[in-house]
Amino acid sequence: MKTSFGSKILAAALVLAAQLPSAAQAVDVVRLGNLKFAHYGAVAYMKEIAPKYQLKIEERNFSKGLDIVPAIIAGEIDVSASGLEAAISGRASGVPVYVVAGFAKGGVRIVGRPELNLRGIADLKGKKVGVTRGGPQEVLLFAELAKNKMSWSDKPGKDVLIMYMGYPDLNQALLTKEIDAMSQSEPYSTQAIHKKYGSEIMKPYDTPLGEPVRALVMSEKMYKERRDVAERFMQCFVAATRLFIADPKLAEKYVRESMFKNQVSSDDYRDAMDNASFTEDITLGHVQLTTDYMSKYGVGRMAAPPAAKDWVKLDLLEAAKKSVPAAK
Repeated sequence: MKTSFGSKILAAALVLAAQLPSAAQAVDVVRLGNLKFAHYGAVAYMKEIAPKYQLKIEERNFSKGLDIVPAIIAGEIDVSASGLEAAISGRASGVPVYVVAGFAKGGVRIVGRPELNLRGIADLKGKKVGVTRGGPQEVLLFAELAKNKMSWSDKPGKDVLIMYMGYPDLNQALLTKEIDAMSQSEPYSTQAIHKKYGSEIMKPYDTPLGEPVRALVMSEKMYKERRDVAERFMQCFVAATRLFIADPKLAEKYVRESMFKNQVSSDDYRDAMDNASFTEDITLGHVQLTTDYMSKYGVGRMAAPPAAKDWVKLDLLEAAKKSVPAAK
């Protein structure tokens, strides 16, 4: 029996379709909220290797961690990278999220105007200090002030006047002498030092809080209802993080060129990362201690601080760490 030309074309098309990888037909989208800081680079890099995990990561950058919370509530973000403090504030206000990993440590520096010769926290008495609300910079600043038995407020009358503003605005305010010092994230604090309108007062890690750990936070919906996607996402996260730790040159190139469009110099990046590090890990104890300090100092204005044991879920991370090979 003769086969028609049309039947041959159809048969060939079916054979070709069968040879195509099934992954190409089943790519899952994960919507990622991120911030633009040097130590957030591995999280940003995840979208570059996501296809290996049958994922498409749609990254959306926010000005600060607290800005991501409404997007999570609205169902627009599945996973977010931010300061732990923003995640805690969100959970306290009823946002259905879990802490599933840490992704960076450190990254905070208290910087003052060079001509003021501010050598320590005690020298901030009577000064205006800028900080962004709701991040590790705020709670670490307050912990240092409390350690030095100093009072503070965003209204006059205390030892230190707190001025709240966004991350880039802090540098501008220090440059124009609207503030005397700032508790700032990297690489902004390093840039102020390199451009000589800022000098380091300290890295605020000598309180029980130690170095802050930034948190990777996942919606409860994704954790519970898209388990397979969540597992592959965490594998992608572990792989990207290990790659950045194993290959500092790749990390620098990606952060400087792709994230900051060459607005951050090599010296800026390297000095910033001398004060920060990539990690996979976070502990329930660190989350609880940070929550306790936030509650103590009124950071986040939480009516009911969440207990870490109720929303820190590290099982996906532990499984990913075992299944992802070490980067070479």
